[in-house]
Amino acid sequence: MTGKLMPDASLNPTSLVVGAIASAFALSSVLYIAWDISGGHVNPAVTFAMAVGGHISVPTALFYWVAQLIASVIACLFLKVIVVGMHVPTYSIAEEMTGFGASILEGILTFVLVYTIYAARDTRRGQVSSTGTLVIGLIAGASVLAAGPFSGGSINPACAFGSASIAGTFRNQAVYWVGPLIGAVVAGLLYDNVLFPSQNSDCIRGVSDGTVRV
Repeated sequence: MTGKLMPDASLNPTSLVVGAIASAFALSSVLYIAWDISGGHVNPAVTFAMAVGGHISVPTALFYWVAQLIASVIACLFLKVIVVGMHVPTYSIAEEMTGFGASILEGILTFVLVYTIYAARDTRRGQVSSTGTLVIGLIAGASVLAAGPFSGGSINPACAFGSASIAGTFRNQAVYWVGPLIGAVVAGLLYDNVLFPSQNSDCIRGVSDGTVRV
């Protein structure tokens, strides 16, 4: 959309800031709405980490993945339809970067995002509040600012898949899947098993084991 609002949007730092702010508050709003309903994963990398960590079942994770990918495709299609003649841009890698480097960057940023999500969902830190969803959104916005000029700052495989599907090109798709999925899993396992291991309860989902503690 910034391409319609500003000429040479890709070369204008202002457009990057606008996109980052929009991403931050949009994600915060979605999480606030869906947090207590579906967990507000939104991102296949988050779902993958939750499944590997045992917080959700594999069938549930697959259902979430399908829903996330379909939603992304529909959103990009809707954008293309309502803005007549607009080319839906895909995520691309800067000339200065290799595919491997871009995947590493996306993986590191996804690691930070998923670690923040785990921390925000941990009931041992207190009840989940709107502050937690806002912090997650701000992390996503900061990632767009940091990686936007280099890899696009996707940190969400569904976003990359949706835009690529409508544009009809899947070039460099592996970059936006391999890096984020690995980064997400590492963040989840590190939080669960090394830094803040939990016993007898699933603190990330907030599901008690049924015992009464005095």
